[in-house]
Amino acid sequence: MGNNVLFTMFSFFICVVACFGRSDDESALLAFKSKITYDPYNILAKNWSRGTPFCNWIGITCSRRHGRVTSLNLTSMDLQEFPPILVPYILPPQTFDVGTTTHHAGNTTAPRRELPLSSPVSTTLASPAPHRTIPYSIGSLSNLGILNIGNNSFHGHIPRDLGQLSSLTVLGLYYNELNGEIPESIYNLSKLRFFELANNRISGNLPSSMGNVLPDLELVPLHNNQFSGEIPISISNLSQLQILNLNTNLFTGRVPTNLGTLQKLEILDIDDNHLTNDPSMFELDFLISLRNCSKLKTIRIGKNSFDGRLPKSLALGGNLSQSLETLEASSCGIKGIIPNEIANLSNLIWLEIGGNDLEGEIPGALSRLSKLQKLILNSSKLKGSIPVTLCDLGRLYELNLANNQLSEQLPRCLGNISSLQRIYLGHNELTSVELSALWRNKNLQIVDLSSNNFNGSLGSEIGSVQGMQVLNLSGNQFSGDIPITIGRLEHLEKLIFSSNNLHGYIPESFSELVALQYLDLSQNTLSGAIPKSLEKLPNLVYFNVSFNRLSGEIPNEGLFKNLTADSFIGNKELCGASRFKVMQCKARSSSKTRAWKYILPSIAFIICLAIIVVWLMRHRNRNTTLTSQSSSLVTVKRISYYDILKSTSNFDDKNLIGRGSIGTVYKGTFSNGMIAAIKVFNLDLESANHSFDTECNILCNIRHRNLVKVISSCSNLDLKALVLDYMSKGNFSSWLYSSNYCLNMDQRLEIMIDLASAMEYLHHGHPFPVVHCDLKPSNILLDEDMVAHVADFGISKPLTQDQIILHTKTLGTIGYMAPEYGSTGMISTMADVYSYGILLMETFTKKKPTDDMFAGELNLRRWLLELYPDAIVQVMDVDLVDGVEENIKAKESCFRSIMGLALECTADLPEERLSMENVLIRLKKIKMEFLSNVTEEE
Repeated sequence: MGNNVLFTMFSFFICVVACFGRSDDESALLAFKSKITYDPYNILAKNWSRGTPFCNWIGITCSRRHGRVTSLNLTSMDLQEFPPILVPYILPPQTFDVGTTTHHAGNTTAPRRELPLSSPVSTTLASPAPHRTIPYSIGSLSNLGILNIGNNSFHGHIPRDLGQLSSLTVLGLYYNELNGEIPESIYNLSKLRFFELANNRISGNLPSSMGNVLPDLELVPLHNNQFSGEIPISISNLSQLQILNLNTNLFTGRVPTNLGTLQKLEILDIDDNHLTNDPSMFELDFLISLRNCSKLKTIRIGKNSFDGRLPKSLALGGNLSQSLETLEASSCGIKGIIPNEIANLSNLIWLEIGGNDLEGEIPGALSRLSKLQKLILNSSKLKGSIPVTLCDLGRLYELNLANNQLSEQLPRCLGNISSLQRIYLGHNELTSVELSALWRNKNLQIVDLSSNNFNGSLGSEIGSVQGMQVLNLSGNQFSGDIPITIGRLEHLEKLIFSSNNLHGYIPESFSELVALQYLDLSQNTLSGAIPKSLEKLPNLVYFNVSFNRLSGEIPNEGLFKNLTADSFIGNKELCGASRFKVMQCKARSSSKTRAWKYILPSIAFIICLAIIVVWLMRHRNRNTTLTSQSSSLVTVKRISYYDILKSTSNFDDKNLIGRGSIGTVYKGTFSNGMIAAIKVFNLDLESANHSFDTECNILCNIRHRNLVKVISSCSNLDLKALVLDYMSKGNFSSWLYSSNYCLNMDQRLEIMIDLASAMEYLHHGHPFPVVHCDLKPSNILLDEDMVAHVADFGISKPLTQDQIILHTKTLGTIGYMAPEYGSTGMISTMADVYSYGILLMETFTKKKPTDDMFAGELNLRRWLLELYPDAIVQVMDVDLVDGVEENIKAKESCFRSIMGLALECTADLPEERLSMENVLIRLKKIKMEFLSNVTEEE
């Protein structure tokens, strides 16, 4: 049971005390003790005895006035459960608490509150046995005033008998695994003040009369459930209501416009539902009604389906302008300009309205929000410059203006805001600024200036920002050397300088970045050797120096043991181990040998020159020149239609590998002994020509270990075919669902890391991002060494530098498509991340997203989300554990981490998903932790 006493212990104690009467509390406690079967620390055995006053026993609290037991607290004793007993009686003190007395009523924005426990008889139960249901016998405790059994693992429905507890003022069932609908009898509890059901799986509608039948409600945290239907208009009758938290449910319809009558309301959270506003209104009308809520501190309405502007009158007149501290309205369909009047919300601490259709410029009036700590306006259509007046926000902690159309120079004065720790300005059109002005702020932790037009040097002053954790300057035009002072950033975890014009050496001081996990210096003009001292970095899991001008030997210890050729491609002068696909390093030579190194080429040159002169004199009448000879040497022989027919025995079925939506794949054996896969496009389909051209254009311009390689092609009026590397192990789907063999945990991890490496290259390691659009098991091929390769780029989309999102009518495969791809045709690299997350789920649960069990609103992601994290291991593929007793804990921990990563990849909104860079880092960490745990278990 862990550190808990089960519910039945407390039930028995109540029964015994009530039956024995006032003079026999001691007897009741000893009877309670007799039912305990396991007391590992002998606490009760040694301490609970008739020789000492029972009020001094460990875990017992008595009232001073009557000397009666009022509290029983046996936490952290690891006592063992005994058979359950029905509970027919209740002590006069009317509190039954099987949870924590400190309850977080909302989420991160909600205040912490102490439940009013008067004269408590209480016990604490944090994690009861799995599949425990709430005993229906609780309904017989007629005098019960507070029932708090939150923070447990109760399953099943809410007992309808709870509706008999007419004195109940607090009903706490939060953080369990309850399902079904709220029994109608609960709405008879007219004295109820706190009604807490957060973080369960409760479904159904709230009754329209809720505000009339439960008039004393003060706290209504119902978030993270599956409630549907409309928000009852009668909620406006709850005159004592302080917290209404309905976020992360399935509510639909319009938001009531009469919530302004709730004068004690402090938190309104309806985030992440399917709510709408009156479409005939120009502004979000329900917000206008809140102007006079004098105690309202938090409004969260993000992730809904509104269509309107922020009302100017929200911050004009009324009391809201003096009380509101948090306004979070991200990704909910707000459009138009940001009204200047929003600056009248003088106590605002957190303003987040990104992910909307905001346009125009950022109002300079925002500088009047003197208490503002977070300003998040990302992923919109804002233009113009960043107002210099924002530097007046002396308490600003986070500034997020990423993914807009901002231009002109970055205000130098941002470096003067000492409170500013996080700056996100990526994917805009901002121009040059001397970064030394920014480095004046010594408290910066995260700086993302990626994909802009910055140039100039990085500035040696960067070494003074010693708290820096993430620095992303990729996709700009920075030049000059990398400052050696970067080595002072001992807390730096992620450093990305890719796609710039940096030159010079990689500083040896990088070896001092002991916290570094991710280092990307690719696509610059860096020269010299890779410092061998980087082998000592203890936390580095990603390293990329591809497409530079580096030379010398690649280190082979530490992180470098696990790297592949992808980290070094495009550096012609590097040498090292064969797995890096670079030239072999030559042995060190003596001084005499080094001298001959320069002399011999000169001699050879003179001899060759003499031979050429003689040859030309003798053959000056020949028409073939040296140039033409040289040219003929590099001409690649195209594979003809005849060669393809012959290699496949006229497309005989015995050579058939598989069929797809756009064509057929055959195994081809050529006369020179080469074996290849030949993809023949079905020319009867209108899309065949486009798919052929797309695959040719993409595959001929990308190069990666985990992408299928094009050997050649054949294109004429009768045939369009690609000749590809032959993958002898077939596709991943055939292995995953085979009845003859089973992939183990390590093999599945390796395949998914291979896939993540390929996608990270397509999204971030190439001059233009490529969105695959159709990731699924059948498009992942395995070579002889079980290395995974991504195939089938027929509907892929290359994005130009000025494209972040592309609209397309081409659809991928149902079950793997991201929501925005299927509904609106909008694709971005985040669509691939979603598909990858689905693949992770399928790979380790062996459950297809198109399984018959997924119908209606239930899909693979929602199914796993409901089980995560506590019950998630129940759905791990049985082949990973069946008949294998070793390393069970390591596998379960690994599976739980993978499912957590998969859920992050499949967030409903694209901007909430991880990038493939972060996915790859996380997955490699998960693998390292798994191998470490396996070693410990062995």
